[in-house]
Amino acid sequence: MNLAEIIERHPADDTALISRGRPTSYGELRRQVASLRGVLAENHVERGDRVAILCGNSRYFVLAYLATLGVGGVAVPLNIISPASEIQRELDEVQPRVVFVEPAAMTAWNSIDKTSLTELRAVIATEGHDIAGALTLSESLMHAPVPITNMSANESAAFIFTSGTAGSPKAAMLSHQNLLSNLEQLAHENVLRNSDVVFGVLPLFHIFGLNVVLGYTLFAGASVVLVQRFDPTTALETFKERGVTVVPGAPQIWSALAQMPDEEASVLGSLRLALTGAAKMPELVTHQLRDRFGLVVHEGYGLTESSPVVTTSVNGQHKIGSIGKPLHGVSLRLVDEHGDDSEQGDAGEIWVKGSNVFVGYYNDNEATDRVLTADGWLRTGDLAVMDDEGDLFLVDRLKDLIIVSGFNVYPAEVEQVLLTHPAIEQAAVVGVSHPHSGEAVRAYVVLRKGVHLDEEAIIEHCQKQLARYKCPSKVLIVQSLPTGSTGKVLRRALR
Repeated sequence: MNLAEIIERHPADDTALISRGRPTSYGELRRQVASLRGVLAENHVERGDRVAILCGNSRYFVLAYLATLGVGGVAVPLNIISPASEIQRELDEVQPRVVFVEPAAMTAWNSIDKTSLTELRAVIATEGHDIAGALTLSESLMHAPVPITNMSANESAAFIFTSGTAGSPKAAMLSHQNLLSNLEQLAHENVLRNSDVVFGVLPLFHIFGLNVVLGYTLFAGASVVLVQRFDPTTALETFKERGVTVVPGAPQIWSALAQMPDEEASVLGSLRLALTGAAKMPELVTHQLRDRFGLVVHEGYGLTESSPVVTTSVNGQHKIGSIGKPLHGVSLRLVDEHGDDSEQGDAGEIWVKGSNVFVGYYNDNEATDRVLTADGWLRTGDLAVMDDEGDLFLVDRLKDLIIVSGFNVYPAEVEQVLLTHPAIEQAAVVGVSHPHSGEAVRAYVVLRKGVHLDEEAIIEHCQKQLARYKCPSKVLIVQSLPTGSTGKVLRRALR
């Protein structure tokens, strides 16, 4: 088996991807990837060797990723806008044999200490920029092709850096079976059709972008429109121009689209499927999109360590705020603090088991043992409740739980109340130490443009809807909130 085979069975003339306005058919993609496999093989990339990909959402990324898998290498996608120090640390950790570099990553690449990369054999420049001794991708695509390497199910296909369930960023090892299993699990839910055109703005170095947006699209034989960065006006134009039918987007994307004028945003009503994940979707935005355009945004849940999708709300009755039910083939438990199954209606930590659950963290057995039980259950660190019909609702991150005078406060609950105020555009809540109650609730809010609101009014708004111990004792009004690549608020940065 080899995950790279997902592009092999589709009609040659069907469009696989559109990047920078240029369509690439499945036949063309297969030929280019086969040639690039030859270049990697010539540079001694063998099974298990790491290949770093410093590329944004482009055709270059797709070629590098599939060619790496095809020769048995391990793809390591990196965030091209990360600080050079972070990229250096990640490269030092995985010690790549080959690195793909696109122009947008040149500044960071030029700051890297190459002498620490002792396994590096070649650098491939995706365009004709000047990197001493580098190969160019255009020349590489003229190379004689080599066949796909047959891999065993548990051999690694990709390393994805994530802070995930275990604190500081680590490389999660995802096998060919992990990634392919999740594609098959999604296919069982009939999420995509081969006629779909998928909007690919979620970053491909992130597991949602890599294996759902890119991997599942190619697995299904559909088309993906790759987009480097999100702009709501441009996105709506692309939906119309390219006939986009499926849009996976972080909540911030949907929030931005919901604020667009009716005339520009009317194309939203023609989308077949709208998906979101990575963070909790504001219910206000869900209502706005449904009421204005008849668009239902389906929430799901996943994490890097599960390749990534665990649940989906695409099928069955849509319930606002629900992340749906587990995928076919995925086992799920809600577990209390004693390790027992939670009582019906009580919050419990989500534990997941299935062929999509990762192998472990690269060179970190201690971190692996913290999240994987001896019998294969993944402790996600996320809290959820299940209703009588088996639908799940996220409560919060276990490590984000705030304990005020012995009472549990879930930041997400307080944030949802804050977001019901018409003057508040964004909100985040964290716990801070307090001499009497142990912890206190602190809120950070971003106000809508042109609106004034003071701290006292915000606290009063919360007191009308929440128990007093759940209400913020301090509110800071800020210009923006720190977010990660998918738009998820980084509470650790606020702390």
